[in-house]
Amino acid sequence: MKRSKQNHYENQVREMLTRSRREFLREAGGLTAAALAAGAGVPVLAQESSVTRGLNAAADFGGVTGAARAVKAYDQRVQAATLQKFLPLPEPLNNGDEDRYALRIANFTKALPHNNLGEVDVQAYNSLLNALKTANPDDYERITLGGTVKLTNPQGGLGLDMEGPDPMHLAQPPAPVFSSAEEAGEMAENYWMALLRDVNFLDYDTNAVAAAAVTDLNRFSDFRGPRLSARALPTRGSSFGAAAEADAARLTAEGEPETDPQRTLAPEQNVGRVPERTTAMQGRVTTGTLFRGVTPGDLVGPYISQFMWLDAPFGAETISRRMRTVNAGVDYLTTYSAWLSAQNGNGVFSYPKDPTPRYIRNGRDLSEWVHIDVLFQAYFNAMLILLGMGAPFDKNNPYDKARTQVGFGTFGPPHIAALVSEVATRALKAVWFQKWYVHRRLRPEEFAGRIHNHVTRAAVYPIHAEILNSSALTEVNRKYGTSLLPMAFPEGCPTHPAYGAGHATVAGACVTILKAWFDESYVLPNPVAASADGLTLQPYNGTASLTVGNELNKLASNVAIGRNIAGVHWRSDATESLKLGEAVAIGVLQDFKGCYNEKFDGFSLTKFDGPRVLVG
Repeated sequence: MKRSKQNHYENQVREMLTRSRREFLREAGGLTAAALAAGAGVPVLAQESSVTRGLNAAADFGGVTGAARAVKAYDQRVQAATLQKFLPLPEPLNNGDEDRYALRIANFTKALPHNNLGEVDVQAYNSLLNALKTANPDDYERITLGGTVKLTNPQGGLGLDMEGPDPMHLAQPPAPVFSSAEEAGEMAENYWMALLRDVNFLDYDTNAVAAAAVTDLNRFSDFRGPRLSARALPTRGSSFGAAAEADAARLTAEGEPETDPQRTLAPEQNVGRVPERTTAMQGRVTTGTLFRGVTPGDLVGPYISQFMWLDAPFGAETISRRMRTVNAGVDYLTTYSAWLSAQNGNGVFSYPKDPTPRYIRNGRDLSEWVHIDVLFQAYFNAMLILLGMGAPFDKNNPYDKARTQVGFGTFGPPHIAALVSEVATRALKAVWFQKWYVHRRLRPEEFAGRIHNHVTRAAVYPIHAEILNSSALTEVNRKYGTSLLPMAFPEGCPTHPAYGAGHATVAGACVTILKAWFDESYVLPNPVAASADGLTLQPYNGTASLTVGNELNKLASNVAIGRNIAGVHWRSDATESLKLGEAVAIGVLQDFKGCYNEKFDGFSLTKFDGPRVLVG
């Protein structure tokens, strides 16, 4: 933001605060006098002849009681609201596919009625658009559905909130277009994820299908997953060699911009603009980078974060991290009739379970974990683990060097326990606005139906040649007899658009809170990895140190990309939605900054794209 614009913004805020405080004092004086005249039961400290005398009385208590406290609280709320009001509004931009294709082939249409090609009834789609345009609750009840399954909360993105940025102040960049090379690369990755669901992450280096996936993904011209430079490629027999781990610990992405060790992030720098998309990296896809995220730490150590494996101490209880998973080799919507029925809003929702609890070891397990989790569950568990092991708080915590006090309701365990889950609903409102009111991107499940009908010549679509020539498509056809995406869930994808991703946005928000709270450089003691059968945890024998910050980033990616492995999201859904959640959490922290009595410089944290910032 240019300095002149910033000055104008600050002057607006200052003028609004001065006027609002003056009006409040005048109104407060009138209310107090009226209450006294009526003989109302006014608290003792408020029974003064004027607001001024009330302020003087409260001054003996540090200005924290009576009318002075009311003024202070009012000022803080007005300031937070005024800051939000005058923040710049970004222009909501989508990828243009909805206008580009009259038949809406590139947009989310599941649960609406479709023809035999899986193309939506345009009038039904228009009934959806009409409801989104008018925002009339009655119009949402007039949306034409195709079966018994309902749409998921299209009004959710219109909900207002009392803290943090409004969804309208946040933005995501346009998603990849339907016909692009990037979309083709993402679809190929989704196919390979499905084909490798039952292969343990620790076995990727020696698995022939994983090797084929690496070879294929390296052929795509705009695949934006993580890559390694030639100097850091792993040695044969090790999915992640020492050189690769050292390189990944230092930089996840080639060409990461130089940043100051820590810079203060102002509110107008967090919202009010459309972020830049994550670009393709230099180097090669390897079995050590396969299906991993692009944040700092994603490439260090095992695929699964320690926070998904370690037991969580919950008060007097201990939560075992062995989960109820599902049977290997069972995929869904691989026949055309099942796929089409699901698009029309019909489906089967029961499925067989593995009776033996196991630690997460492969994509099948991770898919099921993110299928039925409570949205802030992973991060609440991470908080419990960190508190239980006595992990140090961030150095900016005002009680870090206090001699006579410890934090509790502020800057202590109850504070972080509430805050880490508190941002989840704010994140959902933000991403639901993006899903329904901006992007309306189709799901990989829907795109695979377009590929199937194109390959069988039932229809012709503008699909990029790189996916049509991919060995992933050949392998899926060989195994299942169709080009449809094998889904991990019997119902397939949820009934809301793909972009942004709800799980990823909540992950970004909650992990940002945890990084602001704990010392990110703290090295986790005694790291572990799941055994091949998932029944036990074994010592992790890698050479890299696993830090709090890196493992929290990895936790966010595990949850976000776990949804991709299940078949319900794209890579860009995960990558860009982590950043959206981060912006939500930073906005909430900025609103809270002035609410504390302690001497506090602000929350410090490392953003997902690398720079360290001070949220003040």
